[in-house]
Amino acid sequence: MENKKYKICVLIGRGGRLKAIYECAKNHPLADLVLVVSHKKESPGIDWAKKQGIDAFYFRWTDFKKDGGTRRDFDKALAKKLKRYGPDLIVMAGWDLIVHNELIHEFPNEIINLHPSLCPAFPGMDAEKQALDYGAKYTGCTVHFVTDEGVDTGPIILQDVVRVELSETVDSLQEKIHQKEDKILAQAIKLIALKKLEITGRKVIIEQ
Repeated sequence: MENKKYKICVLIGRGGRLKAIYECAKNHPLADLVLVVSHKKESPGIDWAKKQGIDAFYFRWTDFKKDGGTRRDFDKALAKKLKRYGPDLIVMAGWDLIVHNELIHEFPNEIINLHPSLCPAFPGMDAEKQALDYGAKYTGCTVHFVTDEGVDTGPIILQDVVRVELSETVDSLQEKIHQKEDKILAQAIKLIALKKLEITGRKVIIEQ
């Protein structure tokens, strides 16, 4: 196995899972976190990343569309910015915007997403509220590859389960899921850096 460091770019919202990604990269000899990008108006994650000496900037759709650009133009421009860092892996953790082929095709099988449900259940926004409203007894979190323009539809890498209690609130459920998310996201990054994954159709095979 070649000792190549995987350059990781992270696309965030507010950056709640960013520290877990940072610690994973810091403690893994084959991972290097090189860039953090947020689409939010404000993000604590951007400030935090800069304090760690990591390149970080905002790239907001709200700013981009003022100049008449489309969402596909936005993703094309984002891909161009990411390419400058030569990433081997792009991690979407709290990036609430659907990504299009203009981005996906530039990084084939190199984009993963973290979603707070057991995919394919409860895709899209407010997954925790969806689970509560539906009366689910169990939910959880998923790390999957982003290989198409669907919403949380890519091949699944890892999942973990959370029990939904009768007294559960959205906030309490989110907190339980966040703890699981940090774990499986770090696991997925390590597996990718070690080249332990193979995509076969909809299945992700994990080499033992």
